[in-house]
Amino acid sequence: MALIALAADKGSPGVTTAAVALAAVWPRRVLLAETDPAGGDLVYRSAAAHGGPLNPNTGMLSIAATARRGLVPDQLWDHVQPLSGGLEVLVGLGNAEQAAGLAGLWPTLGHSFAALAESPHAAADVIADCGRIAGDTPAVDLFPHASLVLLISRTEPEAIARVRDRAAALGNKLHGGARGAASLGTPMIGVVLIADTNNAAKIAGQVNDMLVHAQTGARVVGTIADDPTGADQLAGRKRGRLDKSLLIRTARKVTADLYQQYGAAWSVPTQAQHGQMHGDMNGHAGAGR
Repeated sequence: MALIALAADKGSPGVTTAAVALAAVWPRRVLLAETDPAGGDLVYRSAAAHGGPLNPNTGMLSIAATARRGLVPDQLWDHVQPLSGGLEVLVGLGNAEQAAGLAGLWPTLGHSFAALAESPHAAADVIADCGRIAGDTPAVDLFPHASLVLLISRTEPEAIARVRDRAAALGNKLHGGARGAASLGTPMIGVVLIADTNNAAKIAGQVNDMLVHAQTGARVVGTIADDPTGADQLAGRKRGRLDKSLLIRTARKVTADLYQQYGAAWSVPTQAQHGQMHGDMNGHAGAGR
């Protein structure tokens, strides 16, 4: 795996919470990139590793000037900040107006994100929080470079209908048309449902059947618990055993299932990467949208 892009169709289903949770339990070294053109949240809600605030000018904003001269994947690390707990983050834009500075650069960023996994010096997968996508949002230009696009959705009927339609539109854009059950395009489009754990499996099965029947080319790849307490712990707003929360336990299950399906293409994590994951889980303070 190289680039994993997370996005939503409408509303606030928890894209940032899901992105931070998945990054916190990712088995390889991972870079969490806030690539929402409307602006990021982590700079307002997270502490840096040194205990102070994150620098809003170091991240997507600072990378714009570098990318205009060409971007070598390892240069991404020059714009990364570690959160408290060790998770490495490319801080997002401060507001939508700043997205103009990245005009035309999204494919360059997508290529660099995807190539970072092959870096001989500091390889990492990239989890990109693309926020809400619709129409001509420029973050969609990252998707052709991704190995996996994950659409995050809640389970209300209107949310499920929107994610079905969004998945079909993306499938048409990325793969060139509707696909049947045996014909999945690249990048794969997956749906992650934010759901009550008591009926998550049943709803996931129903939604997956709907996606297949509609020939969207997308599949439900897992569910993450609708866990406000766990989200508050992840954001540093509450104390508690984050690693025992439903949020993290279900995020770990989604990650494990993805690795079971794609593991043959992924390298075995090193002991240092295991150590990073352990540190992320014990001291991390992320954010939830």
